Amino acid sequence: MTVSTVSAHPALAAARALGTALPWLARHQGRTVVIKLGGHAMVDESLTAAFARDVVFLRYAGLRPVVVHGGGPQIDAELARRGLQREFRAGLRVTSPAAMDVVRMVLAGRVQRELVGLINRLGPLAVGMTGEDADTLTAVRHVPWIDGEPVDVGRVGDITAVDTGAVESLLADGRIPVVSPLARSAEDGLVYNVNADTAAAALATALRAEALVMLTDVAGLYAGWPHSEEVIPRLTACELEKLLPELSDGMVPKMTGCLDAVRRGVGAARVIDGRIPHSILLEMFTDDAVGTVIVPDPDEAEVLP
Repeated sequence: MTVSTVSAHPALAAARALGTALPWLARHQGRTVVIKLGGHAMVDESLTAAFARDVVFLRYAGLRPVVVHGGGPQIDAELARRGLQREFRAGLRVTSPAAMDVVRMVLAGRVQRELVGLINRLGPLAVGMTGEDADTLTAVRHVPWIDGEPVDVGRVGDITAVDTGAVESLLADGRIPVVSPLARSAEDGLVYNVNADTAAAALATALRAEALVMLTDVAGLYAGWPHSEEVIPRLTACELEKLLPELSDGMVPKMTGCLDAVRRGVGAARVIDGRIPHSILLEMFTDDAVGTVIVPDPDEAEVLP
């Protein structure tokens, strides 16, 4: 076999990729990674299947992945099927009691089960749960302000406490928790809809995760959107904080969650394009950036409590 034949061998690219990943894997053995999968990134069945394979790869590579999922398009479709109106205010879904029934059913009964099933085809690893389970997430009613006035958005919650006991037990047993962003209120005992970005950031912080990864339907954080589609590859916490007032409603929960997470001990937060197959592995293990990474400020002496 000639040298040129060897250099063109199809296994060579895979071997090089594994070699590139080795230092990263060595550094992150046993570390927790919280991954938020947006509902828009789950519309394509092949992409969702690729995501499941990537999460299993991380688990077998020695990491401890935790998945938090959204389900916006799936909820919208079910609301339409039932003749219920879709409404957003301040970037949040207005959640009436009737809408809450749909949210709970779709997230915990459909989207979560699909993800658990896809992961478990590759190994008996995934366990589905919601933030209600074992009071993992506790919330109070969220009341946003628009133009100086409080606005009622229904059963939308702000997370006030995170109990990681159930998640930690699953991780210690080698499982992959798949979490639906629902929370029980300590005030009225009702179940609340929680923004999945916010839930993922809160879990990452409470678990002292090495990384928070948010897969979404955009390429990352754009510089000068909507006038530019140039993606900002890297930001410090302070740099991101200055940009927050300029962001669109849909990006605010994501980037606020990233900012809070890195300022409270999470090693890095990434917003990456879930429409690219295997984007998690590309972003983490190669130099081919596919999104925006947020890192703590270099002069940050300590994290917030």
